[in-house]
Order: sequence, then structure tokens, then C-alpha cells
Amino acid sequence: MYDYKAAFQTAVDQVKGEGRYRVFADLKRVRGQFPKAVRRREDGSEQDVVIWCSNDYLGMGQHPVVLDAMKAELDTAGAGAGGTRNISGTTRSAVDLEAELASWHQKDAALLFTSGYVANEATLTTLQRILPGLIIFSDSLNHASMIAGIRNGGCERHVFLHNDLTHLEQLLAAAPADAPKLIAFESVYSMDGDIADLAGTIALAKKYNALTYLDEVHAVGLYGATGAGVAERDGVLDGIDIVECTLGKAIGVMGGYIAADAVIVDAVRSWASGFIFTTSLPPALTAGALASVRHLKTHPELRVAHQERAQALKDRFAAAGIPVMPSESHIVPVFVGDPVHTKMISDMLLEDFGVYVQPINYPTVPKGTERLRFTPSPNHTDDMMDALVEAMDRLWSHCNVARMPSAA
Repeated sequence: MYDYKAAFQTAVDQVKGEGRYRVFADLKRVRGQFPKAVRRREDGSEQDVVIWCSNDYLGMGQHPVVLDAMKAELDTAGAGAGGTRNISGTTRSAVDLEAELASWHQKDAALLFTSGYVANEATLTTLQRILPGLIIFSDSLNHASMIAGIRNGGCERHVFLHNDLTHLEQLLAAAPADAPKLIAFESVYSMDGDIADLAGTIALAKKYNALTYLDEVHAVGLYGATGAGVAERDGVLDGIDIVECTLGKAIGVMGGYIAADAVIVDAVRSWASGFIFTTSLPPALTAGALASVRHLKTHPELRVAHQERAQALKDRFAAAGIPVMPSESHIVPVFVGDPVHTKMISDMLLEDFGVYVQPINYPTVPKGTERLRFTPSPNHTDDMMDALVEAMDRLWSHCNVARMPSAA
């Protein structure tokens, strides 16, 4: 008889043996106190912690504008959306949100999905059904959801070296001139914090008659005059054919979406199984996201504060000799280079200092590049940063982890 349970246990033991087994922290966020939270230990006791790795980059998940909109929608429309949009109809706040998102990205239309992952996977898979013979050119560090969508479609695909436009052009030039083509890439790469050359990529797309597909999940709300992302910041929104974003990071709620020309959105809406057969987002979520987007569009001071806080933490780490990795964005990665040490430091930061930051291990990053990834928000104070750096400094010595030359 086949021992199913043993097979599953072997899979778990393999992850544990590699030092990358993940344990989820039991955290209760406290309204109005982000980034503070209360952790419940396994023995039931509680501990006050500061969250340093949330993707709620601006704390909008706690903002009164968002909470008030969600509570009002819950009282007005109820809890659920009733099923898929094809069967149950569309919540009015979802329609208004899609219009707001389309306008934000200067596109004709937008389409909501239940998450950014689903938006990428469903859209990239569907494009291959709509465009027979499509060839996709994908950045080597694209997110797992993009890779899944590209693989699921089964089309010809080529992976170009990360942010290497010379390699991308070599691949484009070698492809049949009359074949449909799509370049899939991100603006901000969340593990290293680097940013793609959008203008250069768009120029190649025009030269070789390719569509551009841009993932802005770690940029939307954070860059550009109104927060529409790096494409807005760089003045190239009109050069992006399809932009994909999330509602679950800087916007502070949940969900994902694409924005594009009306006929592209209509085709995806009509063909994508990941949209057609999935229950719609609850009304409270779409109402909260709508309020958040409208707020972010008119409050650039949040983005200014966010960038200042990220730079302040980078400077503090560098001054203490903590090996902060180069990053041109708001992402603050600290190199460790070993999964066991990364997990050990993460555990000690939480248990001994009330600092919550998750270890980033393989397969999220390549083996040997394990790190801690910090995402400071406008709500992280100087006192919080000083306490964090002091804790990191002590643990770097305690755990005998390599440092970089002190900038002090």
C-alpha cells in the first residue's frame, strides 16, 4: 500500500532539512497603531511587536478613510458579492473602482481579480489563447505568478537576463518578424529593490512590434505624481499596453487588476477562466480600495515620507556595518547568505526584541542569497529604527554574521 502520509512528511522534512521551513507568526494588528501588533506565542502568552516586513507600505490598511468606506459599504451592501460577476452581477463599488483604476493608469478600462497573483496568471495564460503563436519574452526575475501564467499558456517563451536590454534585443531580433510578441517585466523587483528601464524596454517593444506587459505591484501607490507607479513617474504610461497591479500592498486591502485598452480588457474578461469562474471580491473590499486609491492620488506627501523613511533605514544600517544590499527603491534588503542563519536571526529578533521580519529564503531568492527584507513605512519612527538597528548590531555579533565596513 502506498504511504501517502509518509510522502507528505518527506516533503516537509526536506524543507526543514534545508533550513527554510516557514513558521507563520500569529499577529493581531491593532487598528490605528500600525506598525505595532500583538503576537500570540504557542503557549498562549502575548508579546508586543513592531512589524518591519509588511507590504502594506503606507499603512492604508489602517487608514480611517479606508475603514470608514468599508464599514459603510458593509452596512449598505452586506458581506458577500453573491458569486461570480457573470452570474450574480457586479457590485457597484467594483464598477466605480475599475473606472478609477483605468483613469489612474490613463487606460480605457480595468478589470478586477481576486489577487495580484490571479491577475497575472489568468491574464498571461489567456493572452496566449487569444494570440495564437505568441512569443513571450520574460525577465529572469519575474514573479512566480507571471512565470506560472506564461508556462500555463504553453507558448514559445524566452527568458532574458535580468534588466538586460541588450540580451532582450538579441532575443527579439532572432524571433520571426511577423509573430505576435509580448515583453513581460516588472517595474520594482521586490527582493533586490532595483527598478527596470521602462523607457528602454518600451523602445525595444516598438522597434520589434511587441506588446508590453508591466507588473507594478510593488510600485503602485508609491511612485509618480498621483501614485500610479513607475510608469507614471517616468512619463511612459502611454507606452505600456497592459499594466497589472495589486490592491493588497500600498492600497492596503486585497485583490488585483489589469488596466489596458478597452478591447484588450474586454477580451480578457471574456476568455480568462481565472476571472470567469471566481467569486467576486466582497463589496466592502472594493469600496475600501476605491477610497484608498482616491486618497493616494491626492496625497503625495505619503510617498515623500515613505521614500525618506526607506533611505533613513538604509543609512542607519550602513552606519552600523549591517550589510544592506544596494536598492534604488523603497525595499531595504539585508544580506545574510545562509538559510539557517537567516532563520535564526529572524527568530531571535522576534523573541528577544519584539521585531518581526520574515527570513527570505529559496525559492523566493536563489540559494546563497538569503536575506532579511525590511519595508519601512511612514509610520516607522526614528525610535523604532534606532531600536531595530541596535538589535541587529547585537545579533550580527552574537551570530558571527559577516558585516560590511562601517559608514560611521
